[in-house]
Amino acid sequence: MSDTIFTKIIAGDIPSHKVYEDDKVFAFLDINPLSPGHTLVIPKEPAKTLDVLSDESSAAIGRALPRIARAVMAATGTDQYNILQNNGPRAHQAVFHVHFHIIPKTDGGSGLGVGWKPGNLDSVEGSALALRIAEAITN
Repeated sequence: MSDTIFTKIIAGDIPSHKVYEDDKVFAFLDINPLSPGHTLVIPKEPAKTLDVLSDESSAAIGRALPRIARAVMAATGTDQYNILQNNGPRAHQAVFHVHFHIIPKTDGGSGLGVGWKPGNLDSVEGSALALRIAEAITN
């Protein structure tokens, strides 16, 4: 994987407003926040998308993310937030290093706006798809 702005931030080559760091995880304020406290949580492992991130780094993110979310809530005074994680350009990923956004929702309405157009899951198609996914998990 080539250097990204995030690998440069982890290395200290680009300054950041760090809020958390351990041996596997680094978290810092987004420089283009959707709301005050918008924080990025990234693994130190340079993986482009979540599906190629190691189990060890994934577990470390899983342990740190709730703790950082609680801290963002306490610091901003909000009790609501979004967690956003994109994988690939069609999924709106702009920096090709796994990252999670913690985006506080404020009373003033700032934060993440989400358009959601739900469809319907056909029972037969759903059963077949669930089976294919389950089989892929065991492989």
